[in-house]
Amino acid sequence: MPGHQQKALKIALLLALIAAIAGSTLAAAWYARQRALEQLSAQALNQLQVRALALQRLIDRYRVLPTVLALDPELRHALSSPASAIDVDALDRKLTQANGATHVSTLTLINRQGVAIAASNWNEPSSNVGLDYAFRPYFQQAMQHDQGTFYGIGISTNLPGYFISEALHDDQRQRIGVIVIKIPLDTLEQEWVNSGDTVLLSDANEVVFLSSQRAWIYRPLTPLGPNIESSLARTRQYGNSLLPSAAFRNVQSLGSGGQLVHVDRPGMPHDVVWQSMQLPAQQWTLHLLRDAHPATIAAYRSAVLALSIWLPVILLALFLQQRLRAAQLHTRSRRDLERLISHYASALRSEEDSLVHAALQAMAGHPEVLERLPQGVSVIDAQLRLVAWNARYAELFGYPETLLKARQPVEELFRYNARRGLLGPGDMDEAIQRRLNYLRRGSPHMVERERPDGSLLEIRGRPLPGGGFVTSYADIALYKEAARELRTLTSTLEHRIEKSTQDLRAATTEAERANRNKTRYVAAAVHDLLQPLNAARLFAGSLKSASASATDPALLERIERSLQALDSQLTSMLDLARLDAGAISPDLHVFALAPMLQELAGQFGIMAQAKGLRLSFVNTSAWVRSNPALLQRAVQNFLSNAVHYTPNGRILLGCRRTKHALRIEVWDTGIGIPEDRRHVIFQEFRRLDTAVDADERSAGLGLSIVERIANLLGHSLHVRSWPGHGSVFGIEIELAKPAIAGHADNDDSSSDSLLKNRNVWLIQENAHLRHKAVSLLQSWGCKVAEWPKVDDALTHAGASTAPDLILVDGQWEPILAFLKTDVWLRRPPMVAFLGKEESSLQSVLREAGVHTTTLPLSAARLRAVMTQLLLAQDQAPLPSGEGLG
Repeated sequence: MPGHQQKALKIALLLALIAAIAGSTLAAAWYARQRALEQLSAQALNQLQVRALALQRLIDRYRVLPTVLALDPELRHALSSPASAIDVDALDRKLTQANGATHVSTLTLINRQGVAIAASNWNEPSSNVGLDYAFRPYFQQAMQHDQGTFYGIGISTNLPGYFISEALHDDQRQRIGVIVIKIPLDTLEQEWVNSGDTVLLSDANEVVFLSSQRAWIYRPLTPLGPNIESSLARTRQYGNSLLPSAAFRNVQSLGSGGQLVHVDRPGMPHDVVWQSMQLPAQQWTLHLLRDAHPATIAAYRSAVLALSIWLPVILLALFLQQRLRAAQLHTRSRRDLERLISHYASALRSEEDSLVHAALQAMAGHPEVLERLPQGVSVIDAQLRLVAWNARYAELFGYPETLLKARQPVEELFRYNARRGLLGPGDMDEAIQRRLNYLRRGSPHMVERERPDGSLLEIRGRPLPGGGFVTSYADIALYKEAARELRTLTSTLEHRIEKSTQDLRAATTEAERANRNKTRYVAAAVHDLLQPLNAARLFAGSLKSASASATDPALLERIERSLQALDSQLTSMLDLARLDAGAISPDLHVFALAPMLQELAGQFGIMAQAKGLRLSFVNTSAWVRSNPALLQRAVQNFLSNAVHYTPNGRILLGCRRTKHALRIEVWDTGIGIPEDRRHVIFQEFRRLDTAVDADERSAGLGLSIVERIANLLGHSLHVRSWPGHGSVFGIEIELAKPAIAGHADNDDSSSDSLLKNRNVWLIQENAHLRHKAVSLLQSWGCKVAEWPKVDDALTHAGASTAPDLILVDGQWEPILAFLKTDVWLRRPPMVAFLGKEESSLQSVLREAGVHTTTLPLSAARLRAVMTQLLLAQDQAPLPSGEGLG
């Protein structure tokens, strides 16, 4: 049977061809995937080297500061002296000054017993002063080997950081204490987040403590042994934040030391290229996880390329067949489109006749007939006044109800549309008049108009018998799309225009990104210069105190003044960079203004007295809403300018009330500002050319910073000046009620009085945390009843009076059941502490009337929350479901 044999042969050849194509395609895909994985591994290694260099650079930036401070005679004398003879305030101020203007790190001085006697954060609620750090490895290392390092969570701030310690010696070279600096690495972590890759940093125990993804932090990469867990608990390196070990498995080894790893975690790709790099100086390991999906894409493209090489004849035949079919479809589409357009034109003519008839009926007192029409319709009379319209017309143009009314002049509608930009570019009055002339002439018209929202309207107008005009508005996007499809079969011009537009947008985006990188670079460069500057100032201070007899004091004084001027200029540049980059958020608070102004008056009063000036201060009892730190910086720059540009006379600091605001003003009797120079005083590096304090020329950044602060906070600036007589600079801020300020001030003394003798119930399963919380509450004067379980508290509820406040951690289902009981006539406010993984419960608890706040919770924040709730409880019943988180 020749026919059957020929058919079998064709089938065999076809199967052989398919097998050859499939085999070569799979081989090409496998090779391309392996090559792409090797490239990803090499790229990841290069990225790791850059990340490691940035990390080491950040650490080295601060490493010199403890070494310099260990040589300071004042610190060494304090550690060698009895506790009663130590001037703690002087030490705190010295450490604050040494920490620099940015205050991104923390300096702590620890005696030989491990107790912190001074710290740069002495005036904060999370101060290190008085805490015992003897159990910390960095203290033990420094006391044994002069130096130590350690990464962990701070015991007072609950914030992680990298600690660098240096031992201080007495004259007999005996170790008498330790100076330690804590460096936060959150800025580095933020850069990792913006990179797009997953970056991990693990310690010697393979515990991840820094990551671009929060789910990896405090998660061991390998299971921890009992000895390691005991060591972590003893040093309290990560507190109670350790998570279960990460779940992943190695699939394949790659070049450049990388691994193809399968990760079983939500939000992560299943397969990633895992590259690691050791950091011997810190005994850390830096990891970079890059999505392996590009390798799969490369394999797919190689498979497609192999198919294109194997099947040219088949593709050519398919191409010719497709061209033939396309030509047939083109002819058919053109014929169908012409038929559609003809049908549409006929329908429009019929619709126009129906539209005129409906408009005449509406003018005769039957406007409801317009509502049956699918398009928007408006009818005007011979005096060009609106007499009828339908809901579709009002919807298309978004007219307010007050504008659409009978006998409304149509000119008002045109003017309303023109103000919204719906009449196109050009002169507004000319466009309105052109449309009114069309209506007066009674000429039919048809126009297509593309609106800003992307819709395309066909507007048709026809005159009415006896005067008047009817206009319809129809959406013809579908018809235009059909015509557009026909045009794109023969032309690719629109595609080329779109491609050019995309290239232009990409170039614009790249330029904007380069500008942002420039701003970040300026901020980083200035910050790098501040640390060696502070070290140089400390050296100069030590030289001045140690060798006063052998060195010219005037020379040393000039060195110190020059360094102070450079410090001020660099600090101003850093502030400008942070403001321009948007790194400062306008966090507004309500606070009393007097303490801040009193502090500034005392600070600049000394400076003014040194120049022979007199600074007067008018006290105020006002409360305002602003950012205290940024507002203080603005007023500080006003005072600095006043002292700098006032050769003799006086300076006045005070407040002036307006209708709903308060203006802080600084008056001086200085040289004044000419009228033609007032527009440049707020520009960077611009200053008046005067001979005042020529040896202390400023950088000209103070008023630039003030202007950016005012814009950020939404405050207004006011400047008046009289050349030769003086100037006044003011910033206007929002007034607030003192009662509101009492809620917002966590450190006010009234907070303590509100907590005294208050009955507080504490429900906490963890006995250790419960005992610590009880001690803290009792130190504030609270009467505390503690319960490990909600059921235990519910048992005693009926036999006791209602407490003033209930604090609870965990056990959410029993709490919700507890809330449904009517044990007391008036239910006390309840605060629930939620961890990060429990944020989904926030809305449920708030609906049940429970106030929520997130962990970790500092002592100052807990006191503020309790004070606010108790004050609200005393004044009025709490609204149900109000949250504090």
